[in-house]
Amino acid sequence: MRDSSLRAPRQKPLPDAAYFQAAPAIAEEAALWLRYLAGERRASRHTVEAYGRDLANFLGFLAHHTGERPDAAALKSLQPADLRAFMAKRRRDGLESRSLLRALAAVRNFLRFIEKKGLARTDVFGAVRPPKRPHSLPKALTVPDARDVVDPEQRAGEAREPWVIARDAAVLALLYGAGLRISEALSIGSAAAPVGAADRVTILGKGGKSRTVPVIAPVRAAIEAYLALCPYDLAGGPLFVGARGGPLSPRIIQLAVQRLRGALGLPESATPHALRHSFATHLLGRGGDLRTIQELLGHASLSTTQIYTAVDKTRLLDAYRSAHPRAK
Repeated sequence: MRDSSLRAPRQKPLPDAAYFQAAPAIAEEAALWLRYLAGERRASRHTVEAYGRDLANFLGFLAHHTGERPDAAALKSLQPADLRAFMAKRRRDGLESRSLLRALAAVRNFLRFIEKKGLARTDVFGAVRPPKRPHSLPKALTVPDARDVVDPEQRAGEAREPWVIARDAAVLALLYGAGLRISEALSIGSAAAPVGAADRVTILGKGGKSRTVPVIAPVRAAIEAYLALCPYDLAGGPLFVGARGGPLSPRIIQLAVQRLRGALGLPESATPHALRHSFATHLLGRGGDLRTIQELLGHASLSTTQIYTAVDKTRLLDAYRSAHPRAK
């Protein structure tokens, strides 16, 4: 029997055909495509929702651009100028290069999906130059700053109940000490709490894939401190709860870190997710194996994890430039 503590939270249904401004046959295919991504392709919920919005924007643009809801004939007669006009429109809407690249990928993926049925063509993308991919690196905190963020003593002056401060500290400890995403930390059930001799936890990551990660003693201690103070009976429910005993919202943790940024003088890049970046960067800096870090983070591809080698090199160069007498 599957552990109920690993059960994914109930999600809202995927958009249906009515969500898309297109001819009925194309709108039905769009809804079918989203189910295909979520089912056979096992894409994450966030990816499916983002792709759905991107396609809805594209079909809505074509409806306005051509004066009628796009059908198969319109999609098969797409011109490079149509795609460029769509890109220009999304730029004017404030879309950055990364999001625009995702939007183009979503549209191309959908058109490829229905091209096999003779309802579209994708060769038009070969004549369109996509925006340049930004090469931004994850923003990791320094080791002292990361320790301060997860230290409940840094919030001792806040007018909040001690159990709430202990709860937030335990969540943040999991992000930095185990490299979890915030959604992964909040998905842990109370029955799977890594406390006492339980030095690991199994969580559901992106795409519904589970992985088991070790939980070091300081993180277990933070969770135990929270459990000792929590006023609610957590049996059968989530490990982390909100002020009224319901599931804890990620927004609450984001706001807690926002307050800490102000108190500690940290930059805007100091977010809950930055603690996960810091986990990987600090492990690598201490000689951690890249393949092991990949498994701990739950990355499907090693190329995703390799970005942290660039982060580590950047930090080394910054230290060199600031400290070496011949570097200036």
